[in-house]
This record gives sequence, C-alpha cells and structure tokens, in this order.
Amino acid sequence: MSRNDEQVIIFDSTLRDAEQSPGASLSVNEKLEVAQQLARLGVDIIEAGFPVSSPGQFEAVQLISRQVQGPVIAGLARTIAKDIDAAARALNSAPRWRIHTFTSTSSVHMEHMLRMSPSEVLKKAVEAIRLACTFTPDVEFSAQDATRSEITFLREMVQASIEAGATTINIPDTVGYAIPHSYGEMIADLKKNVPGIDRIIISTHCHNDLGLATANSLSGVVNGARQIECTINGLGERAGNASLEECVMAIKTRKDVFGVYTNIKTTEIYRTSQLVSRLMGFDVQANKAIVGANAFAHESGIHVDGMLKNRSTYEIMTPESVGVTGSKMVLGRHSGRHGFKVRCVDLGFELNDDQVNRAYEKFLELADKKKEVFDEDIITLLDDEMPSRKGIFHLDYLQCSAGTGTVPSATVRIMRGEEVLQEAAWGDGPVDAAYNAISKATGLKPDLENYSIRAVTGGTEALAEAVVKIRHEGRIFVGRGASTDIIEASAKAYINAINHMLARAANQKEKNNNGSY
Repeated sequence: MSRNDEQVIIFDSTLRDAEQSPGASLSVNEKLEVAQQLARLGVDIIEAGFPVSSPGQFEAVQLISRQVQGPVIAGLARTIAKDIDAAARALNSAPRWRIHTFTSTSSVHMEHMLRMSPSEVLKKAVEAIRLACTFTPDVEFSAQDATRSEITFLREMVQASIEAGATTINIPDTVGYAIPHSYGEMIADLKKNVPGIDRIIISTHCHNDLGLATANSLSGVVNGARQIECTINGLGERAGNASLEECVMAIKTRKDVFGVYTNIKTTEIYRTSQLVSRLMGFDVQANKAIVGANAFAHESGIHVDGMLKNRSTYEIMTPESVGVTGSKMVLGRHSGRHGFKVRCVDLGFELNDDQVNRAYEKFLELADKKKEVFDEDIITLLDDEMPSRKGIFHLDYLQCSAGTGTVPSATVRIMRGEEVLQEAAWGDGPVDAAYNAISKATGLKPDLENYSIRAVTGGTEALAEAVVKIRHEGRIFVGRGASTDIIEASAKAYINAINHMLARAANQKEKNNNGSY
C-alpha cells in the first residue's frame, strides 16, 4: 500500500483472529457477509483467514478474494512454503492482495514451541518473505511475541525482513504482556535503530489480556506505527484483540493528540458490530465503549440536566457518528411493501425481490403481534432471510404443552431438504422437551453448554432472541434464533447451533479426504 504518514491503515482481523475464539466459527457464506460489511465500513485490509489450515478456510479466502471489492485481501501463512503457496492460490483472484507471514522471535517461543535457534528462525523468515514476494509485492511479516523478544534480535529480524522485501512489519503483543509506554518505546527504538525502516509501514497487533490492547495500539501510533491490526468488538483469542471501534473513534475524537486519520466510515460501526455479534454469538456488553447499549445512555440527574442543556457537556461524540439512530418505531401493520424495502436498504441489507417478499410476509406477521416494530426487530427478522443463515435442518412446525401439574411435551417437524423429520418428546420444561424432540428427529444430541434468552426490544410482545452454545468433540458451536414465542426462538437457536456443528464436520471430513491445502 502507498505510504501516507497522516493515515493510519486499518487492518481488520475479525475473520481470522476473532474467528479463533471458542464457539465463534463462521460458515463460508457468513464470512463473505461479514467481509462485505467490512468493505462498506471502509477497512483498508481484510485478513480473510488462514488458507492452509482447512479446505473451509481456503474456500472462504478464495470467495472473499473474488467477490469483495475495495479493501486489500490478506491471508495468513507460517514461514512454510506450502502455507505461502496456499495463500497465493486462495488470494490471487483479488484485485489487491497481501501475504501475511509470521514466526516467533521470543526466546520462550523459539525454544519451547519452534525448537529452533535464533539464526534458524531468521533464515526461515527471510526465505519465506522472498518466496511470498515472488507472488505479490505486498508482503507483511509479523514477529510473533515481539514484546517478549530480546530487542537486539528483534532489530536484526526486522532489518532482515525489510531487506528480504517485506513492505509491512508487524510488532505483535501476542500475549497481551505490554503496557503502553513500553510498547511505544519499542516502536520508537525500531524506528531509530533499524536501517531502512522508514521505507516500510510499522503495524501494531495487540491482545487484551491486561485490558490494554487499544491503549498499546494507540501508543504505537504516537511513536510512528501507521497500521493497526484490530477486530470488531475487540473479539479474539482469550481476552480478545484491540477493538476497531475504540481505536478508530479515539483517533477521530482526539485528532489534537494523534494528528492522523483513518478511512473508516464511522456511521457503519454500529451495524458492523451488531452483525458480528449476531453471527459469532457473542453479545456486546452493555458498557462496551462506542457500541454498547449504555455507551450513550445517561441516567444521573446531573448528567441528564447537562445533556438537556447541551449534549457536549457529557458526550464527546454523538451516537449518530457511529451509526446509532435515535429513532424508535419504524414501521407498522399498515406500512406498504415499498416502505419496508426502503427501510431494509437504510439498515444496510441488500435483498433480492424474493427475499424482500418473504421478509415482508414475516414482518406483517410480526406487526400483527406487536403494536410497534423497531429497527432492532427488523434487523433480527431480516437475519433469517440472508443466504448465509441457511443450514441442513429447518424448523417447520413446533407444538408445546406445559403448565402446572402437566408433564411438558413437544412435537417438532423439521425439514432436511425435502425430507420431513417428525418426533415428539417429554422434558423438564417446554424448552427441554423441544430440545429432546429435535435431538430425536435429527439423531444428534450434543452437550448443551449454555442457554440464554433476551428481549430484542421492550414490552411483553417483544421479539425474543435465544442464544445457545453446544459442545461436540471438544468444540463449542453457537446458535441464535428469534421469535415472539420464546420456545420457538429457543428451538431455532438449537437447530442453528446444530447446523453450525454439521458444517464444521463437513469441512473436517473434506480435509481428511483431500489433505491439507
């Protein structure tokens, strides 16, 4: 990418690093949907995945490379020839693409994980970068666990990587060990002591184990880094990564401090946050900065008084600046199809005529049950019409019986393509009975790890959203479902989780049959 000292490049790793969170795995189509929204958001680089790791990863990176326009598409690769070759094959359909190769530089990683000497690690890194440069001029190198590395070896590795052809050098705080001033000092040291570093872009990639990922990333920017690697909602392994929305809004709000800018369309932040939350099954905590439900809420009498007089007394940015609207009721029972379609577009959904027709019929059903229909209701409803939500099993019919002195029972009819699967079962409650019936119909009974349900909006007639986590063969799978009937929402969520489980199993079977990419 071209060099501009006033721009901070936003490298989004939601589809690679965040997707490694337990239970956060996405289908290929879901990854494409997120990538398309990231493009609307204006990220500069999308790290689409780790192509060599599985056929599903390879397919997703290849599909995103072919269909997503705008951002550079990146693929991760170890300093191994087959990794780099797989990344190149998956990425080469993109107009602009990057190979991102990495190896560890800390003593603890080299000794216990790589079991290689520093000289061997350096040699392999240089060979990998040179190989990657034969495929594309855009090559990034990451010194994994840089913040626990000996600074003299880190300098040597960075210099050798630049000489080998890397155009971006990433300095990761892989285990969230750094604190802001020391991380900034490390970036400043490299800029001062590594010949040729002014020719390349320095990147940050900070984890949140001590809650400092955003602060460390911004400290890196202050000291000369011009790329931030981050994720939507700060998702990622363990405690997560630097949060894209926090980094971007800090730079925008405190331009007096940073003196730089990003290309992010901030009004798309909230929608992107909600999409990732729904697909990955991780709720956004209420007090999460920028995108949490309480981020722009004011209850204290002093705060409310100040807000009524002038919003700037207690708001350093507006909700509208990140895409949070103040509107409440959107449409009603007598709203026409055209108005509904326009609202879908306003909410960022691109539906074909068939999808609009199906969604409108569901909207009318919902409007019959509710006096007021909110944006949140429509977003939840529209989720069911997105192609990425389709799975092997589909709930066609559910009947439950429960009450005081009655043994709860449930009957379900589930469609598998054109095949009808119907079963009945008892349970400790209506949800348990429904889950038992679904397990009998599908022949699958994964362990239920967690179950929760919440109202999408207020009122007794509110649309309910259920979230379940199931465990199968040591892996967690998340499912979501929505309905004004909490039992139906719960059943949909369970089936959705099973569909994710089966999609993962199909990818694993393909990998075993065909070998690794």
